[in-house]
Amino acid sequence: MLNPQPLVATRDGVTRAARYGFGPNRLHLCGPDANREVFAHLEAGSTDPGLQYLMQGFKTLYPYLQEIAHSNGIVDPFDDRVVEAYWVGNALLETIPQQRFYRHLRDTLDLKRKYKTREFDQLIAKLGQGARMHHNVHVLNAYKRTGHDAKLHTLESMDSCRVSWGTVATLDGPSVTVQRQPLAQHEKKLLLGPAVSVKLRRRLEEDGSLDEMKVGDIVTLHWGVICEVIPPASLLFLKHYTDLALRLTNPTL
Repeated sequence: MLNPQPLVATRDGVTRAARYGFGPNRLHLCGPDANREVFAHLEAGSTDPGLQYLMQGFKTLYPYLQEIAHSNGIVDPFDDRVVEAYWVGNALLETIPQQRFYRHLRDTLDLKRKYKTREFDQLIAKLGQGARMHHNVHVLNAYKRTGHDAKLHTLESMDSCRVSWGTVATLDGPSVTVQRQPLAQHEKKLLLGPAVSVKLRRRLEEDGSLDEMKVGDIVTLHWGVICEVIPPASLLFLKHYTDLALRLTNPTL
């Protein structure tokens, strides 16, 4: 069990949510058809109500933020602590009752209607096995996508959709090479494979928030986009909830 860390809002949660949402939104997988507008806000460093309104249009993300916030007595779903809990992980996830998580999946996301009975019951059973309201737990255990594309996930799409991490190996202008463990399958079980080099473009480099990135930094990735640099303590949480997601999904593959 991870030791709870002090939960202090240290950055703008709306912008942080937008950085993680940018990749799938660019691919028209979730969120409003407003990628240029989202990017413009990120480029300008603008966190006015316009960006918050756009982020409320992410029909899976925003309800998760609302539930995490309400379960912890936090008024603003875009409080940075809430955004961090969903995408990276923190102690807020450990306070949410199973019954609230159940109602969230059944009623808010309407998965009971969208899934076959056996699929839904299988998912709900994982609440008693320790499932938490983390993005990676949802991706690896709700096999049908809940954005605009309701197809079943493939290994490749799950690997892109989960929030992963990598260590910056080289920097060359807009190009960044990171060492990252891909999602792999062995004997019908999912696991993280050996680290490989992945060359990426800083798709959001114009907004200046990654200007200070350096070799050795730990970065998070979502749908091929570098989202942010995280400290070692945050990496522990992300690894913890990724491991949890894998433990929950493998018995039901």
